This record gives sequence, C-alpha cells and structure tokens, in this order.
Amino acid sequence: MEIKMQDLFEKALIASKKSYSPYSKFPVGAALLLEDGSVITGVNIENRSFGATNCAERTALFTAVASGFRTFKAIAIATPTADYPVGPCGICRQVLSEFAPAETPVIFGCSNEKQVKTTLGELYPYDSLHELAK
Repeated sequence: MEIKMQDLFEKALIASKKSYSPYSKFPVGAALLLEDGSVITGVNIENRSFGATNCAERTALFTAVASGFRTFKAIAIATPTADYPVGPCGICRQVLSEFAPAETPVIFGCSNEKQVKTTLGELYPYDSLHELAK
C-alpha cells in the first residue's frame, strides 16, 4: 500500500496532539515513512531546561532507528498552532540527512491549506556529511 504525502501529513497532525509542549505551547508532530511502507510518528518533547528538549522529527527518526530501520522514504511535519508552515530546524535537517538522501520528499505545514512540499536536499542544500563521503 502506497502512502500519499497528504496521508502522511494527516498522521503528523494527529501525532501533534500527543506533544509535550507546556512551555512553548507549540505542538509539533512528525510522521516518518519507512521503506516497508509503515509509518513511525514522533512529537516534540520539551523540558524546562530547553536544551534537553527533543524535536518531533528526531523523536520519530530515533524511534525508527531504535526499531532497526535505517532507510526512509518521506517525512511530514505538522505545526498546527503556527500561522504559517514551519520547516525542520537545522539540527533535524542534519540528523535527517544522515539517514535519507537529498531526494527524500518532505512536507511541512500548519494545516491542509498551508503546506510546503519539498525535498531534504532543497532544505539542506550543502550537506557536508555527504560531501565528505565523496
């Protein structure tokens, strides 16, 4: 069964409801499409130290890696309380690039009407990790 990007975004929206964001009041959900067609979700988990906070994208990715997955087909990120689509932070872009090629589809947005559809390579065009591997 092929999952469409819009379906993946819906899973990210649903996941965002489980966010632990008492300080920022900014819930984020992520849905990571695995190579086998299954989906692992993640949410942002805040901590009052802020440095110990983890983003939804990394929560999903770390859960997938801990479950034995290393190859990903797409990611969706939902920020339902934002006024505009908010993309992944720099740390998440770096971590995603460790496991996914530049052509990996990315969709992020705050609603079904306000979304950006792009690729990891467009979000992170100068990926030093892969440049070093050449």
